[in-house]
Amino acid sequence: MHGIGKDYPDMNKENTAEIQQKLEQRILHGLACEWETALWVLDRSYRERLSKPIFSLGDLKKRWGHFSEEKREICLSRDLVLNHSWDAVQEVLKHEIAHQLAHELLGADGEPPHGPSYMEACRLLRANPKASGNYKPLDERFLGNKTSREDRILVRIKKLMALAQSKNQHEAEAAMEKTHQLIGKHNIDLLKRDEDRHFISVFVGKPALRHFREENDLANLIQDFYFVHNIWVPAYVVGKGKRGNVLEMTGTIQNVKIAVYVHDFVKHYVDSQWTKYNENRGLNRYRKSDFAVGIIEGFRSKMESQHFEKGAGKKLALVRIEDPLLKEHISYKYPRTISVRQNALRRDRHVLDDGMRLGKKLVISKGIEEKSKGKRLLIESGRDP
Repeated sequence: MHGIGKDYPDMNKENTAEIQQKLEQRILHGLACEWETALWVLDRSYRERLSKPIFSLGDLKKRWGHFSEEKREICLSRDLVLNHSWDAVQEVLKHEIAHQLAHELLGADGEPPHGPSYMEACRLLRANPKASGNYKPLDERFLGNKTSREDRILVRIKKLMALAQSKNQHEAEAAMEKTHQLIGKHNIDLLKRDEDRHFISVFVGKPALRHFREENDLANLIQDFYFVHNIWVPAYVVGKGKRGNVLEMTGTIQNVKIAVYVHDFVKHYVDSQWTKYNENRGLNRYRKSDFAVGIIEGFRSKMESQHFEKGAGKKLALVRIEDPLLKEHISYKYPRTISVRQNALRRDRHVLDDGMRLGKKLVISKGIEEKSKGKRLLIESGRDP
């Protein structure tokens, strides 16, 4: 996870005033687009009566954003939009849109800034009422969260993933199976305790105009086995100056950290194996999708054949449980969703099968190489998978 400004290394040079100006113009256009997207969750009566404000960037010192009632202007911190992730920017923007909604349509005049009308606006917009002032941006909260008892699960998983690096295939497989057993037990215990749970939503990867079919397959696999909910959401693509979409992952912070790590691990594995596989073949990008889908399908079949526990001579298949609180949270956050069917494409069965053979051997371990400061990884740098 990193800021938008880091995608433009030339901005560190002296002659970058024009580049920064163009970048900020695109960001402002993006904020206007995100404002329109944020309103889709409101009833039509609100959407039709709320007018788009002016957007600006400023060198704010004590807050991430501000809505000016007099100017009808939403101003966001330049530091926020340049040095933090776009989902963090979205969170603060929604907070300021809530101020606009409360003031212009809900009768917040005379109330404290975060009074009853504002809290109702946050409920309607699904906005975070805390996302301002000294509140840490979303990316920093995700990377730096520590929760004592719950965080111990991550420590134990790190240790098991380190064992899964073993060159002995049997030992590596056993360590990965034990890891999934631990993850499953942890989530079953959560449901048994029936405690209130805090959920976090983060973008996985960057917003883009196009996503290949293996990305959707991987998102489905992660959702099926790692206790998170994945959904493709609209998001502005700053580099292109257009609306696109991005995968958003929701769950408890421990589950999201684990799921993001596995997602990145599999993508890294696909890229590294494809480089080797295609070295002397000269296959096109569509064949890489066949290869990647094969790896994901092979890994899925492996996951489905694993077992969490054995008892009384009977093997119990991998348990998939549904968290009712997470389901309720998703229903509230996204009351209207649509399913999009991908077009069937011709596949090269040989390339797909070669990918499946590799997927069945894939072992999730401690091993993604950290290539950039700020990249969000559950487990920091190690050897390549």
